[in-house]
Amino acid sequence: MTRGRLTVLCVGATGSVGRHVVEEALRRGHAVRALVRSRGKAAGLPAQAEIVVGELTQPDTLAQAVAGVDAIVFTHGSNGGKADTRAIDYGGVRNVLFALGGRKLRIALMTAIGVTDRAGSYNRKTEAHDWKRRSERLLRAGGNVYTIVRPGWFDYNDVDQHRLVLLQGDTRHAGTPADGVIARRQIAEVLVASLTLEEASNKTFELVAEAGPEQQNLAPLFAAVKADDAGAPDGVGDAANMPLDQEPQEIRDDLRQLENRQAPTSDTH
Repeated sequence: MTRGRLTVLCVGATGSVGRHVVEEALRRGHAVRALVRSRGKAAGLPAQAEIVVGELTQPDTLAQAVAGVDAIVFTHGSNGGKADTRAIDYGGVRNVLFALGGRKLRIALMTAIGVTDRAGSYNRKTEAHDWKRRSERLLRAGGNVYTIVRPGWFDYNDVDQHRLVLLQGDTRHAGTPADGVIARRQIAEVLVASLTLEEASNKTFELVAEAGPEQQNLAPLFAAVKADDAGAPDGVGDAANMPLDQEPQEIRDDLRQLENRQAPTSDTH
């Protein structure tokens, strides 16, 4: 089942993938609201996009951003150390979800391939995988219809490498483009398409591209992957290496509050 025109909030709209999301959502006929830290940051975004100023780390600035939207696409991320990954990669999702006040809508979240790899040098240095994974858990706990996309390495694909492949279980942990590659443009297309396809509901997958032309119809690709188990904190096949009972108390509190704030579901299909 598909849906018609949506009002889509793009979180991370000025980033390298977010700009493609804005363009793709407009191309599909949606109304787009771009969340930016300042109006100066919005330079270069299409004129058709509505600009709203807010700060992901300041929950009281997000009410206008979420008011009246039908869907949200998250492509934001930090490039800093542990404090930034916690405040932005996790905190940004947390604060937007809480700003919804229990209202339900369609959400697409971009994290990263290898997000369950806790032992690698990158995660040990930044904790980025751990915090992104926690943001995924927030989305699963919140009662929204969601799609979680874990893309491979951005724009490392060859000129003939555009055939989309959806994987599950997050088993590729080389920490290099050997894990998989994908064009930024295609990441945006998958994220935006997921908002209107029932086949993408409540699914988590890694997204890479292999040799061959890109598919025009994404519904069969979404249909071929499994939905997450209801009530499970992680995606299908994910390693059970982050026990909830060993998580920081504030993380468990966030999850519990989102579960308790679930409001009656609106028509999201």
